Amino acid sequence: MKASQIIERYEAFCPQDLSLEGDISGLQIGTLDKEIDKVMIALDVREATVKEAIEKKVDLLIVKHAPIFRPLQNLKETAQNQIYFNLIKHDIAVYVSHTNIDIVPGGLNDWFCDLLDVSNREILSPSKDNDGIGRVGDIAPLPFETLAQKVKKVFELDSIRLVSYREENPLISRIAICGGSGQSFYKEALAKGAQVYITGDIYYHTAQEMLTNGLLALDPGHHIEVLFVAKLCEKFQMWSLQEKWDVAIIESQANTNPFSHL
Repeated sequence: MKASQIIERYEAFCPQDLSLEGDISGLQIGTLDKEIDKVMIALDVREATVKEAIEKKVDLLIVKHAPIFRPLQNLKETAQNQIYFNLIKHDIAVYVSHTNIDIVPGGLNDWFCDLLDVSNREILSPSKDNDGIGRVGDIAPLPFETLAQKVKKVFELDSIRLVSYREENPLISRIAICGGSGQSFYKEALAKGAQVYITGDIYYHTAQEMLTNGLLALDPGHHIEVLFVAKLCEKFQMWSLQEKWDVAIIESQANTNPFSHL
């Protein structure tokens, strides 16, 4: 079957037009007008991802993070450009689903909420047509540091950053969560009654502002978005069975998390 048929089914679930303004989504490298045998789902497109895709004879990569995120200045022989050269050389198409999978109901932020048993959910930051990024909701009351331990365990982290002066350990019953780098939405988390905001890449001064304004936070890192891989693979395998596709759907096993902690 053609790559375009796979993507048509995906976009029926998660349309590109859900994406935030200026975001990168859709086909970024190659063509969807080709017959394919194997699709691989990945979070990032790095050297290890491309090596794996070549070795496993993948025809189509579906990823969350665009390999080309900033305008290219040249196509010289550089380590970064070699990633693009290898994809093109081996005819591997790359399709990106970024903020649209964060926003879509039943998408990444709802999957996070499922893992953390969040109920009575609402949108954190509205975008358009009653959709929006991030979620706010209720949890069974937990001390803040117990919640931090739960987040660490659920997302299989080697560490987690707490945005707290550690002077108190209050009981938490309402949280907000946004995958990726969501610190810019913290005032909306406050406005919707969240006591704790869970998001990645929180800056030092932003963390201080959060605390001054009465909001605790947990920074589990950007890489928790790797949940995208397993959950999307589940969906594609379900659609494959329903529609009798003759295509293999696999999860990337490449480690693209640039951070670890001693």
